Amino acid sequence: MNRSKLFRLFVVMMMTLVMVSAVANAQDDAIELSISGSSGAELQWLNEYVKPTFEAMMAEAGTTVTVNVIEFVGGGGEDLRQQYVLDLGVGEGADIMAFDGFWLPEFVEGGLLQPLTAIVGEEALAWEGWDVIPAGIQGILGFGDELYGVPRGTDGRVIWFRTDLFEQAGLPMDWQPTNWAEVLDAARAIKAALPDVTPIQLNAGTTMGEATTMQGYLMALLAAGHHIYDFEEDKWIVSSPAILSTLELYETIYIEEELGNQRWQLVQNGRDLSFEAFSNGEVAMLIEGDFFWRGPLAPVTGNFAMENRDELVSFAAMPAIEPGAGYLGQDFVTISGGTGFVLNPNTDHPAEAWELLTFMFSAETVEVLQELEPRIRARVDVPVTGDTTMTRIVEEVLPLTTIRPQLPEYNQISAEAQLMTERVVSGEFTPEEAMAAYDAGVTALVGEDNVIRIPLSE
Repeated sequence: MNRSKLFRLFVVMMMTLVMVSAVANAQDDAIELSISGSSGAELQWLNEYVKPTFEAMMAEAGTTVTVNVIEFVGGGGEDLRQQYVLDLGVGEGADIMAFDGFWLPEFVEGGLLQPLTAIVGEEALAWEGWDVIPAGIQGILGFGDELYGVPRGTDGRVIWFRTDLFEQAGLPMDWQPTNWAEVLDAARAIKAALPDVTPIQLNAGTTMGEATTMQGYLMALLAAGHHIYDFEEDKWIVSSPAILSTLELYETIYIEEELGNQRWQLVQNGRDLSFEAFSNGEVAMLIEGDFFWRGPLAPVTGNFAMENRDELVSFAAMPAIEPGAGYLGQDFVTISGGTGFVLNPNTDHPAEAWELLTFMFSAETVEVLQELEPRIRARVDVPVTGDTTMTRIVEEVLPLTTIRPQLPEYNQISAEAQLMTERVVSGEFTPEEAMAAYDAGVTALVGEDNVIRIPLSE
């Protein structure tokens, strides 16, 4: 072989090596990011808009990024929380995780999460989105003056009711009770007129987890006069007339008058069973957050979709036990939670993960999600549009709201409250006995100096 052919062969070999090296380097430079914990309309948004749009945007900027969206299937919030505990505890988990704000104190105290500034740097505080997210909403994913993620938004809790069942029972379709007696009278009317329908669902028991505390116990307790925690005294209220009234309400519904389905409060899938029954016209009233409207009952994406939801479902504000006797002297009460997405401190790509998270919550991207699922978003520059029911929640319900105590002990106290309701609805304890057990359980957790007992004579 002459020198010319050898040279040409050498050039071809070198070009091949360069091309192989370029491909290998491109593969080495490729970044994979993952998002976990979503379902329903949000999952659709992540897969159909966020993933392809962000990947294309990054490619145009010269970075190869693949976004993997991990669907949350099966179980409830407690299952997701436990999975995060396991993942973060061994340094694993998705780069971006859907997260409930009330979990935050426990995860931070346990060393499982780090502030955004520790993961991304001080530049995390310079994001334009903070200017249009109110401080109170930012605090959903904040703890100890630090921010750990970006909130989706907030919500409000009400009594959802089937207008068709109310009409059949001779009740007004624009029903709005002003006290507990009127709620119970409506339930009794439903029971008398429609014996195959469960009149009311007020979450109870330990299997529903935080859904019991938020949608059930706290809604009733606030309506009876006070919160689970005394924010002025910085102590947990463990015994009071309001707690007793709340437990007596559970006893009336599930034991004495059988206005609710006792079994649903005790079985693992009881909450889903109540959702399905409501969707099928087998439950008349169900106390839940606006999640119920925009999630499970959503005509297209809901797990228990109602094509005629807008015609057959309405809501009433939760009344105080008597007018003016609710929390802070209110006639009506509600409580708000909040969720969002946090950064995993174990991410291999903190800068890119933060860029993805802020892209997810840019105004343009949130507007796309709002078209799929109108709700109360964190950004005030993205209003609720196209859903009159959600607009009413914003205008009529949110001004009444409060939040859970953002304290590390809350999860344990909440579990004690769930157990207290279960003991009543199962018939194991009387309301007085269940409250005494709650008093003992909470006192053992936080100490005698950190509890308050309001005399029952007051």
